[in-house]
Amino acid sequence: MHIQLAGILLAATALSATPVSAKSAKPGNVVDFMGPLLATAPDAATIDGKCDLYVKEIERRIAELENETGPATANTSLARYDELIALIGGGSGEFTLYQEVMADQPRRDAGGNCQVRLSTLSSRISLSRPIYDRLKAIDPSKEDEATRFYLKQTLASFERSGVALDDAERAEIQALQEKIAEVGNEFDSNIAAGQKSLKVAPSELEGLPEDYIAAHRPGPDGLVEITTATPDYVPVMSYAKSDKLRHDLSIIYNQRAFPENDAKLRELLHLRQQLANKLGRRNYAELVLEDKMVNTPKKVEKLLEDMAEAALPAAKGDYAKNLAVLQELRPGATDIKFWETAWLSPIVQQRYYDYNPQEARKYFAYNDVRDGILKLTQDLFGVEIRRWKTAVWDKDVEPYEVYDQGKLIGRFYLDSHPRPGKYSHANMVPLRPGIPGKAVPLGALVMNMAKGDHTTGLMEHGDVETFLHEFGHLIHGIFGGTQRWFGQSGVATEWDFVEAPSQMLENWVYDYDTLKTFAKDKDGNPIPRELVEKMNRARLFNAGFGDMRQLGYSNISLEFHQQPVPENMGDAARYYRGAFDLIPTPDFVEMQAAFGHLNGYSAIYYTYRWSKVIADDLFTRFSGEGLRNKATAKDYREKVLAMGGTKPAAELVRDFLGRDITLDAYRAEMAKAAQ
Repeated sequence: MHIQLAGILLAATALSATPVSAKSAKPGNVVDFMGPLLATAPDAATIDGKCDLYVKEIERRIAELENETGPATANTSLARYDELIALIGGGSGEFTLYQEVMADQPRRDAGGNCQVRLSTLSSRISLSRPIYDRLKAIDPSKEDEATRFYLKQTLASFERSGVALDDAERAEIQALQEKIAEVGNEFDSNIAAGQKSLKVAPSELEGLPEDYIAAHRPGPDGLVEITTATPDYVPVMSYAKSDKLRHDLSIIYNQRAFPENDAKLRELLHLRQQLANKLGRRNYAELVLEDKMVNTPKKVEKLLEDMAEAALPAAKGDYAKNLAVLQELRPGATDIKFWETAWLSPIVQQRYYDYNPQEARKYFAYNDVRDGILKLTQDLFGVEIRRWKTAVWDKDVEPYEVYDQGKLIGRFYLDSHPRPGKYSHANMVPLRPGIPGKAVPLGALVMNMAKGDHTTGLMEHGDVETFLHEFGHLIHGIFGGTQRWFGQSGVATEWDFVEAPSQMLENWVYDYDTLKTFAKDKDGNPIPRELVEKMNRARLFNAGFGDMRQLGYSNISLEFHQQPVPENMGDAARYYRGAFDLIPTPDFVEMQAAFGHLNGYSAIYYTYRWSKVIADDLFTRFSGEGLRNKATAKDYREKVLAMGGTKPAAELVRDFLGRDITLDAYRAEMAKAAQ
């Protein structure tokens, strides 16, 4: 999942305004102001116009809070600040959506430009000394625990931002933050526009599934076009017998947004380093980690080392199996090439575990998978999901409502299929916060899945896993989306916890009782239990191998933000990745140019690995008490998901498990994978 980090580090010059008395705020007005999405967004000017309204309203509220008079209280000063957070958060989500899904570049650019404007305002708020002084003056002693926690977190965020610096220094920091937001937006836009393609003879598609070949007919020139979009790329890399096709597609895939994004990335890293230095930190990694669960670069390095120690034996075993099969196919082979790993995986799974991913693929049509995931959510958490009659921005978008005992508790959109210029991976975009008794949270899943039934919409099992993962973020946002404070609603925990609930939910797509409800072939026959058993036997194959690669990505993210900015971005990325990944990275791989997390997540891509540790730990209760155990699911919903960000994440886990987080479950999984 890719989530925007809020702009927490910037400065304000007070607006002139008439002082206002410290009367209680009316939070309902915030969501009323946001109104509906521009579902069809007729032109870029409409998006720009709505952005202007957001900016004007936020500036008005900044002035109101900075000029507030009378006693500062949670119901006055903190409430006004919280409404600003809601406006910036909801607006950032809305305009992120426009950037990701609109059908033409002008509208996508309008969405991206507004994100920069809102980020600038967020920065300005976080460096406003008048706002900080009002919040600091609040006496929290009579407030509830969640409010005390929120106020403590908020004040700490202001202090990390540099609010104590003088006017000139704060102005320098704000200018840096504005430039960081601008360059980051350009980096993301280049990735979205960076799709590439190649043309090949139809014979090169040998080995690919029949439905894939049927959907890729030769053009007038007799050649088939293959793009770097996920539904094209993954099947080719997994099944194409043509080594040349996989090699050539790997080159263009790993050079998306290259070379143009190297300059943007270099500029982004320089700016972040300057910001960190001005705020008294040695590097940006130190700065961005301070409010995380794993809160120093040294602790992240230790985590990566501990996880690598657990994963390496399994990874070496995976490599040995891959190489043995490669040597059977190509006598004399001495090593595995970068573009061979995905292709070898299904062959090894069939050879060692009697599991054929293409056989499983026949049971995963998009329409059935979607309905199955909705049904799983209903069964597990006791909610009802209905189609929602509302305007959408594309004919393929599917809107839904969520009800709990007849009461509407959330709404969401599924935008599941690729289009030119659309965001090319998968994420959940929070769009509107909830207000107790007044408004429900709203979110969107933006994905790139095959479309339709068994003729056109067959999915890899890994795509099913991705779908459920992203849906996990969505239900976290809905179940936790209605708190007293907007800043604690939805997925509002520490950044390095947010992936844990979704990664934990991935386990259900390996559960036969779950799969049999929606995994069906074209004739309606459910997936055989024997096939699911084979899938589970093969599940841990490449788990260590894959984790070592992910640790390599985490290392890139961390080291780019604590080492001097490299002259050659590709060389540095390949070096940092190679510290963990068992497969040497070829010189043609310039993945840093399309590594979108380097903007959104900066130094903290390790989040995915730390969240995996937490997810494995959380799952121990379900594995012990039953995946369909509604009492366990209810406990999990109430103690983890529904709490939003009202407690530290470590406490949420402790409340559910009855103990602190450990690496024991992760180590046990890797030990099993090594057998």
